[in-house]
Amino acid sequence: MGTVDSDEFIQIRRDLHSYPELAFEEHRTSAMVAAKLRGWGYTVGRGYGNTGLVGSLRRGSSQRSIGIRADMDALPIEESSTAAWKSRKPGLMHACGHDGHTATLLAAAKVIAQGLEFDGTVNLIFQPAEEGAGGAVQMMADGLFDKHPCDCIFALHNMPGIETGHFSFRAGPAMASSDAATITLQGLGGHGAMPHLAKDTVVAAASIVMALQTIVARNVNPLQTAVVTVGALHSGTANNVIPDQAQMELSVRAMDRQVRDLLKQRIIELVTLQAASYQVTATVDWRPGYCVLVNSEVETAFAAQVATELFGKDRVESNGAAQTASEDFAFMLEKVPGCYFFVGNGAAGSPGARMCHNPGYDFNDAIIETGAAFWAKLVETYLKTT
Repeated sequence: MGTVDSDEFIQIRRDLHSYPELAFEEHRTSAMVAAKLRGWGYTVGRGYGNTGLVGSLRRGSSQRSIGIRADMDALPIEESSTAAWKSRKPGLMHACGHDGHTATLLAAAKVIAQGLEFDGTVNLIFQPAEEGAGGAVQMMADGLFDKHPCDCIFALHNMPGIETGHFSFRAGPAMASSDAATITLQGLGGHGAMPHLAKDTVVAAASIVMALQTIVARNVNPLQTAVVTVGALHSGTANNVIPDQAQMELSVRAMDRQVRDLLKQRIIELVTLQAASYQVTATVDWRPGYCVLVNSEVETAFAAQVATELFGKDRVESNGAAQTASEDFAFMLEKVPGCYFFVGNGAAGSPGARMCHNPGYDFNDAIIETGAAFWAKLVETYLKTT
C-alpha cells in the first residue's frame, strides 16, 4: 500500500478552508476534486445534487463495490481564527471540518489509485450540502446508487474532544434525528396596565416553554434519548404593551424512530392545548429534517477491525458514545449498509478540542494521513485480491 504525502494534502485542505462554499454552491471545490481524481485515473461523474460528484475506479473482474463519502460544504459563520489559511470570504467558514474530510478522501484516492491492488470497484462520493440542506437525498434522487451501486458505504467525521487520530465506532443508532418546528401564538394585544382586556401570548409562550420539557421527562421512556430545545422566542417590543403574537423555534431530536414520532405528536398536542388554556390560538409548522443514523452491525464491526489492525486496539473504541447531533449520511445508510464513525480531532485542552460550528474551530491537519491510511486499508481489505 502506498503512503500519503501529508504536505500535499495539508495544502489542499488549507486552500479549501480559505475558500469556503455553502450548500449547493461548492463549484470551486467540486471542480478541484474532479480535476484531481481524473488526473489519478478515476472516471468522474458530476451533477449529483448539483455540485456533487463521484470518482470511480475499477480493477479486476469482481462485481463487489465499496463507497466512501466526504462532505464539502461550509457554514455561514464569521471565522475568528488568525491563521494564514483563514476564510477569505466574510461570513463564511469551514466550521465543521468538511474541508478536512474532502482533503482526507482525496489523499486516500491518490493512494488507492497509485499504490493499491484490489479486485472490484471503489466509488468515492463527494457530497454537497450536508449542513441541513439534504445533499445526500438530492444525490440519491439524481441516481447516485443507480449509476454507482455500492455493496456498502462508509463516512467519517472529525470529533473534537477525542484524542488526535483515535477512532470511535458504534453499531446501531449512532446519531439523532433532527426536526424543526415553528410555533406561532396568536392572542389579543393590549395595554400592560390592563392585562384583563388582552389575551397574553407572552405568558402562554412562557408556560409552553416549560411544559415542553415534560414531554421528555414524562412521555418518553427514561431509557430512551430525546431532546426538545426552544432555541428562539420572539415577542413584543415594549414593557407596557402586551403583544398579540409570539413565535418560538424548536429543535427536536431522538435516537429512535418511534420516539421521534411520539415527540411530534405530543408537541403538537401540548402546544395546542396549552395555548387554548390561555385563550390564545397556536399553529405548529413542523419541518421534518434528518432521520436517525443507524450503522449496520456487520459493516461497523468490519471497519472497527480494520482500524484495530492498522492502528492498534488502544486507538479504537468499538462501542463509542452515541451523538445527538444529526447527519444526512443517515439517508444513505437507509439504502445501503455501512458505517459512519468518528476520528479524534484533539483531546480536551488541545486546540483541536474546540467544538464544531464554533468561530474558532479548525480541522486538525494531523489526521489527514490517519484518515487516508484507514480508507486505503479499508478498500484493500474489502476488495482484497485472491
